[in-house]
Amino acid sequence: CQVIVHDVNELTEKLFPIVEAMQKHFSAGMGTYYSDSIFFLSVAMHRIMPKEITRIIQVDLDLKYKANIRDLFDEFDNFPEGAVIGIAREMQPVYRHTFWQYRRENPQTKVGEPPPDGLPGFNSGVLLLNLEAMRQSKLYNQLLEPTMVQKLTEKYHFKGHLGDQDFFTMVGMEHPELFHVLDCTWNRQLCTWWRDHGYSDVFDQYFQCEGEVKIYHGNCNTPIPED
Repeated sequence: CQVIVHDVNELTEKLFPIVEAMQKHFSAGMGTYYSDSIFFLSVAMHRIMPKEITRIIQVDLDLKYKANIRDLFDEFDNFPEGAVIGIAREMQPVYRHTFWQYRRENPQTKVGEPPPDGLPGFNSGVLLLNLEAMRQSKLYNQLLEPTMVQKLTEKYHFKGHLGDQDFFTMVGMEHPELFHVLDCTWNRQLCTWWRDHGYSDVFDQYFQCEGEVKIYHGNCNTPIPED
């Protein structure tokens, strides 16, 4: 087992020029804080990691594992042609809310609708980054360009505050083929904030998750069930 520690300041220095343009659209702070760049690490991981590293699993700290993480690594083998990132769906109607203006202008859209047929957006608590595929994907790298980010945020009237998750969600609305959707059991989110903030009528359509949970995600400081 080899452990390599990366310096956050060094990473941020490499990241900032790549993600600076998207920070103003997907950051909680006003404008572009240098330190906010680290919340976009996954977006540009393929640009800053050594070429010999071809696959990475990136996870949040508020997780509890009920299965062997090796089994999650096997999910890389299930990526369809053209997919570069494995990610689970967001399990709250947060993007139903964020895309309200686009949804109002496009009443037939699947954007922000619940699964299985809708596009509820993604949650970045568990990420499979196929760095080699990310490096080789012309489409993915075009989408990192400031002009493309601007174009999509204007099309979807998008203003978020969740960093990489917002970027992946917006790109997924336009180019779902770039993503391999992980089963909800690999990122069983527990936060219920949106149930009490205007969406109780539809909340359960987003929140339900069938199957044996492999990873619990205690997002928004939600307690994780004891064994």
